[in-house]
Amino acid sequence: MNKTDIKVCIIILIISLIILGIFKINNKKNKEAIVYHGNDIVLKIDLLDKTRREYTVSGDNGDVLIETVDGKIRVIEENSPRHLCSKQGYIKDSMESIICLPNRIVIEIDAIEELDAVVK
Repeated sequence: MNKTDIKVCIIILIISLIILGIFKINNKKNKEAIVYHGNDIVLKIDLLDKTRREYTVSGDNGDVLIETVDGKIRVIEENSPRHLCSKQGYIKDSMESIICLPNRIVIEIDAIEELDAVVK
């Protein structure tokens, strides 16, 4: 490795850290979890509420028990052959999702953005 290779590596590292910082700042906005059954929105949950809450959603194989606490969400209990949905654990960022195929339940986190200008 010569000096220019080291400089290029440092520049790429700095750029990637800046991009990562931008994504982290964007995730600090108001967040809500959206629960889908198939293509239909079944439930919207505000994740700014820090108290522990449980929700029940009907899936194809039965009820799916969802828990929210401290801005995170997870599936506690569901009826599926391998229980992979409940083994995924908590998610808290808008780039993560919980997909429970046997029950056709999808949980996504959506960052609510406020408009700062309207173009006519």
